Order: sequence, then structure tokens, then C-alpha cells
Amino acid sequence: MDKIKPFIHLFRTPGGYYLYDVNKNAILKLEPEVYAFLNGNSNGKNEIKEKIKKLKEKGFLSVKRADIIEHPSHEILEDLLKHNLSMVTLQVTQQCNLRCDYCAYSGGYFNREHNNRRMPVDIARRGIDFLLEHSRDKEIVSVGFYGGEPLLEFDLIKECIHYTEKRGEGKNIVFNITTNGTLLDREKIAYMAEHDVYIMVSLDGPQFMHDRHRKYAHGNRGSFEKVMSNLRLIQEIYPAYTDKIKLSLVLDPQANFSCVNDFFISYDLVKDLDLFPTIINNRYSKTTHTPSDEYMVETRYELFKIYLSRLNRLADRYTSKIINEYMNKLGTDLYRNRKITSCITEKVHHSGPCIPGVQRFFIDTNGRFFPCERVSEESGVMVIGSIDSGFNTDKIRQLLNIGKLTEESCKNCWAFRFCDQCAANADDLTQLSAQMKAGFCIRSRFSAEERFKDYCTLKELGYDFANR
Repeated sequence: MDKIKPFIHLFRTPGGYYLYDVNKNAILKLEPEVYAFLNGNSNGKNEIKEKIKKLKEKGFLSVKRADIIEHPSHEILEDLLKHNLSMVTLQVTQQCNLRCDYCAYSGGYFNREHNNRRMPVDIARRGIDFLLEHSRDKEIVSVGFYGGEPLLEFDLIKECIHYTEKRGEGKNIVFNITTNGTLLDREKIAYMAEHDVYIMVSLDGPQFMHDRHRKYAHGNRGSFEKVMSNLRLIQEIYPAYTDKIKLSLVLDPQANFSCVNDFFISYDLVKDLDLFPTIINNRYSKTTHTPSDEYMVETRYELFKIYLSRLNRLADRYTSKIINEYMNKLGTDLYRNRKITSCITEKVHHSGPCIPGVQRFFIDTNGRFFPCERVSEESGVMVIGSIDSGFNTDKIRQLLNIGKLTEESCKNCWAFRFCDQCAANADDLTQLSAQMKAGFCIRSRFSAEERFKDYCTLKELGYDFANR
């Protein structure tokens, strides 16, 4: 039987050789000879073996793996579901006045399509009651409105806000809405400003790019001009309210990234608004959206410019708002949230899955419960309860412990603390598939290693994560 190898991962940057020790959750810079020995490319001289010995004496190079894959919240799940809900998103309608190419309900995904179903007032009220009754330990709770296009049901939204404010007296309640922005008008803006509703508006860049994908349901006309007109209206009549306006950008990986990037940097109406970018989603998609070579080159160049700005060699105003989120995540994952440990505990679970129903909670028009709005509504796997029956704890526990599908590989995966996989990656609409989940593992490890390299390269160049 082969000797069990230390639980480590080796990687290189242009400026150094590194070891990530999984048990200690620590990154060490190595001498080239030590790196070569650990990588199996050297027999090792006595002085190298002595250095290895000293590393082991300090607790590094342990072979220990976890015994059980289990989420840290597994044993307290029932209590969390009973007392710690933090938000609910209500799907007030399944209809939309647009037909966006890459919408989850466009027909290009294994999901339901737009239809005329709307959420009855009774289900909306009961959904709000459910949140308030199960959030005893939370001072702040959030109620969100989603569609389709939720502003098609503005009267229902007003009823929900009024009901929540009345029933939730004593709690700090935050309202938010995700909208395509075309139906905003003076009445709606005034009401939402009065009630401090955060508005997430979909905007995909300059007109020719936005209108390519986001068209009205009738007439094949793009929505850019209307969205921009409504954003301008908000700034004119409630300038202070723009702090509550956020932009949702869906990036087309085949499009010209530079055009999109320049728009959000330089266009006066949007350059100061917070931006939340995502790339067109391949999850549940009937086709695969692959980034073009040009897209990859442009995004890497913008990341290089971010590095220069962090090293005070380029003014921030020349950097990408889109790519900047990557840098924020880099600091969070590898500096602020990475804690040094003595060894791996008996039970671990890879990062990625939220606690379904607790951290995110979606109720569709029929009163069915889902982990979030990004999973397929056609999937029986993702239904975690209903307004009539409450939470299905067994199903939630299964989604929470999604790592059990690939238990042995997860136990031996160096990147388990930096994984981004949730149960949706394993959802084939009828069951949770270990094969589907494993298909995402290479990408997750590659992404983790790239972050490690970027983090160490920046430190080599003198960047101080502690002061950012």
C-alpha cells in the first residue's frame, strides 16, 4: 500500500514556490529545493530532510483527513430553521413584460417559462408571517419581491409592505426588489423611496449590447432607453434615493468586455451606482456559454490593472468596477476569513452551500419553498417545503450536506475550504447526481489555485491586505 501523502497543495507564482497546508489552513513560501522534494522531483539532501523535519515539528505536513463529511450546521439545523430565518423572497408573479434571451425562464433553461400566475394575497401574507414567526433571533429581516417582473404586481407589493410593517413592528425590516426597470414611474418611485425599498435594476451595458438580449415581449424592441430614462427620473426627483439603487449586470462571455466595462466606468448616469456582475449562467442551461478568447484576454488585462491600482501604480478611476469584486473576494477568502487551525476536525464540509431556508429563502407563486430564486422551479429535488406544510427538514438536510455525494473525493480535496459548489450543481431535476457534482470539481480547484496565486503574487509585490 502506498504511503499516505501529506495533505498539502503545492503551487508556484512568478516570484516564489508555495505550500498550502490543508490541516493548518496556512500558506508557506518554500525554498526551491524543499518545493522540489515535496513535489517528488528530488531525493533530498540531508539539509532538506532536516528542514522537512522542522516543518513537521511545527505541525505542518500532517497526513490527517476528516473522517466524516458533514456541514457544521447539521446538528443545529432545526433550531436555525425555527428561529434564525433572515429573509424571504416572494415571487409575486411569473409574468414579465420582457423576453430576455438568457433569463432562467426564457425557454433556454430547464425551468418553467413565463406565464400569468400571480401570488395570491393570502399566500404572500402567510409567507411574511412565516418569516416573522421563524426569525425570533434576528433583529434585521429582509422581504424581497421577485418575478417575472414584480412591478407588474405593484398593488400586491404595496399590500405586502403595509402588512409587513404592521406585523413586524419592533423588527428592523429591509425591503428589496429585483426589476428590469422598465415599469418604474413617479408613483412607484415615490412609494418605494418613502418605504426605503432597495431596487436592483437589470442593466447590461451600452445600448447595442443591452438591447441585443433584453427585449420587450412584443415588438422585438430593446429596453435600454426606457431603463435609462427611469434611472434619470429617480436622480431628478429623489437624488438622495440613488443610494438605494443597485445595478445587476449579466455578462455575455461572447461579447466585447471592454465596451461593457467602459460604459460602467464612464457613463455619468450609472458610474457611481453599485454594480453586481454575474456571467450568463450555465446551470440548468440547455446550451453551454463559453467565454471567447478575446473575453478572457480583456478580463485578465482588467485584473492586471486592478493589481496596479492596489500597488498605487494606477489611479482607481481607471479600473474596472466589474473585476473589482474579484479583488474584494480575494481579500475576504484568503485574508480576513482564513483562520489558522491546528488540524482538520473529525467532521468537515466543503464551502459553497448556504443553509437552505435560513440564509436564503424563496417562495413561488404557488407557495412552494425553494432554497433561492436561482434553482429550477421544475426540480422536485429543490422543493424544501410549502406554505401549508412548512419546511421539509430532511430535504433541507440533504441539500445542506451535498458533499456527502462525493464524500471520499471531498475528504481528500485540498481546496474544500474554498469550494463554490452548492446543491444546484448536482441537480438533474429528478435527483442529486454525484456525477454532475464531480463535473464541477476541476473548475472549483482551478479557481481556488488561481486565487492563491494572485494573493501570493500581490503580497510578493508589497500589497498589504490588512489595510484594504
